[in-house]
Amino acid sequence: MIFFQHVYINVRMLNNPTDYIASLAKGLKVIEAFGPTSPRLSISEAAVASGLDRAATRRVLLTLHREGYADYDGKFFTLTPRILRLGVAALASLPLSQIVQPWLDQLSEQIGQSCSVALLDETEIVYIARAAQKRVMSIGLMPGSRLPAHCTSMGRVLLAALPREEADLLVRRSDLTPRTKFSILDPVQTLCRIDAAREDGYAFVDQEVETGLRSIAVPLNDRKGLTVAALNIGLSSAGWTPKQTIETYLPHLLGVQSALGRVL
Repeated sequence: MIFFQHVYINVRMLNNPTDYIASLAKGLKVIEAFGPTSPRLSISEAAVASGLDRAATRRVLLTLHREGYADYDGKFFTLTPRILRLGVAALASLPLSQIVQPWLDQLSEQIGQSCSVALLDETEIVYIARAAQKRVMSIGLMPGSRLPAHCTSMGRVLLAALPREEADLLVRRSDLTPRTKFSILDPVQTLCRIDAAREDGYAFVDQEVETGLRSIAVPLNDRKGLTVAALNIGLSSAGWTPKQTIETYLPHLLGVQSALGRVL
């Protein structure tokens, strides 16, 4: 890994109660309560989602509003774009995102499709870099966006890089609620797709995340051969067969994969 190599944490500091700020922890829980399916929350809803009592949640939300991190219409709170400062700066400081972004920009411009790089975080993938040419999905994706790992092309190649027992555990912990009529509901079938990605060296997903969307992904490996991220291309399913999609775009992904493998 090319990042976090020099990070050192004093374990005794973590066990010192005087170094723990409970109010900050509560604030982070309330911020995490907001998401794609819950962009507007009342105090009561935020309290339930964060697991805090109503009084503490109210103080946190009003503080966020006063500092410009949340809007308030008298009943509902919504996060403002200012909240992105808390995460985007950290994402942008990752060497990996800085390295891959120029490659994404070049690839996206070359093929006229959107390209992304993501990391695995338990049962989800987290986007760390993206170059968008066309908006194929109904939701906008950006660094920091999350999607389920089990049904995404990047998620499957990242799960394929894990020991099979660990991948099995994560799939069975995942929410397999269908997103489209093409979604795979059986964890055993999902694991078979992950096994295929491991054997083939790439994953192809056809409209399992959103109707009309296809994607193909490859793992990004460092110089030691360890998978550190995944790279994908997302495009419309219209006018292409799955075979044509793979034959047309997989060589582009493999080319970038090979080039990045020399610098990661």
